[in-house]
Amino acid sequence: MAMQVEKNRSFLVALGTLADLGPLLAGEKNFREISDSMLSVMTQAVGAHEGVLFTFTEKPAQLCAVSWKGLALFPQGGYVPLLARQVQALASAPGPEAVAPKGWDKYLSSSGNVAPELFRCIVPLRAGAKLAGAVALGSREGGAPYEAEDLEALRTLASYVALAVQNHTLSELLQQRVVENLKLLDSMHGFCDQAMEVFATAIDAKEFRSSGHSMRVGRYAAAIAASMGMNANEVAELRAGGYLHDIGKVTVDKRLFLKPAALEATEFREMADHTLVGHRIISGVQFPWPRIGDIVRWHHERADASGYPDRLPKDNIPMPARIIAVADTFDAMTHERPYRSSMPVGQTLSEIVRFSPQKFDADVVSALLTCVRGEASGRGAQFLDSYAICNIGPNDVDHLAADLKYKSSKGRTYSA
Repeated sequence: MAMQVEKNRSFLVALGTLADLGPLLAGEKNFREISDSMLSVMTQAVGAHEGVLFTFTEKPAQLCAVSWKGLALFPQGGYVPLLARQVQALASAPGPEAVAPKGWDKYLSSSGNVAPELFRCIVPLRAGAKLAGAVALGSREGGAPYEAEDLEALRTLASYVALAVQNHTLSELLQQRVVENLKLLDSMHGFCDQAMEVFATAIDAKEFRSSGHSMRVGRYAAAIAASMGMNANEVAELRAGGYLHDIGKVTVDKRLFLKPAALEATEFREMADHTLVGHRIISGVQFPWPRIGDIVRWHHERADASGYPDRLPKDNIPMPARIIAVADTFDAMTHERPYRSSMPVGQTLSEIVRFSPQKFDADVVSALLTCVRGEASGRGAQFLDSYAICNIGPNDVDHLAADLKYKSSKGRTYSA
């Protein structure tokens, strides 16, 4: 009877810790904070005083400590090199295993800077058939051994922790490869438009309906900048910023791009985080244009501080980011998305003017109207994409420009 009560207790503890894990994995904390919380949940579930959460790298084969608890003088950057047989043992283990004082040799080596003899239980973390890491647990109160019901509770928790660790590892690897590719281009004598267009095409590859979006935003932004009287270097900066503004989307789940309905709150946060991910990627590259990082991070900020990720008011948003915001919005509205049809140019411009200057910079929107008017009148350079439905004439553009000026001056008129 006592044994059954203990098993029920372990089962209830596992359920309770699973409930704790859900918000941790779906929250907005960074991975170090999440890993500390996950390790605490696992140690508390079985009453362990000591533990380490490791991630796994293949080249070289080793476990790298990302969180530890209860171990005095644990080394920062702790690692455990693995022999091939130890990698195989972790990858094929049926589940968590209690180890004897010298039984750790099956899974861990002693050639790193972590003392494996401290551990009494090894919990492999696998995502599918792939080894993502491991949790190593030390002593329990009174030196109690790890029983079968403890191992079963750890097995349940490990599957969730493994997914979080694997997702983090894949995201880090993807960001690293993007940075390496960008640095390779940077090692040449600057970025040429052709190379930047390749990146723009790769960024848009996840969603066929947005094919060409980044390149169009780059072209629109450059034309707007030129219309505002910016110099050639600033125009080149805006073109490059447009090409790369969505680079953080390379880590966003593809299903979100294809969803035909509004995103849920957690999905929106994942999508919105592309600005922060992109900024981290761009920060690893030395560009000839210092404001590329500002563009990538802040192209979804709005003048009334309703944007993201930092809710900046207009005066704190750099002009290049304001320009990309307008170019990005204009292209998105004039092209099809899974959740709506494309809008004609006239309706799009009317909507953008309607939200100016509350959300969009009036000078930037005025320059956009100038670019469209030039093409509509037949006297300007080609501005619009060939798929955009241009249903607006010069007089209609002039009316929108007058409305914009009236709104920007708050209805005040001036005379000589």
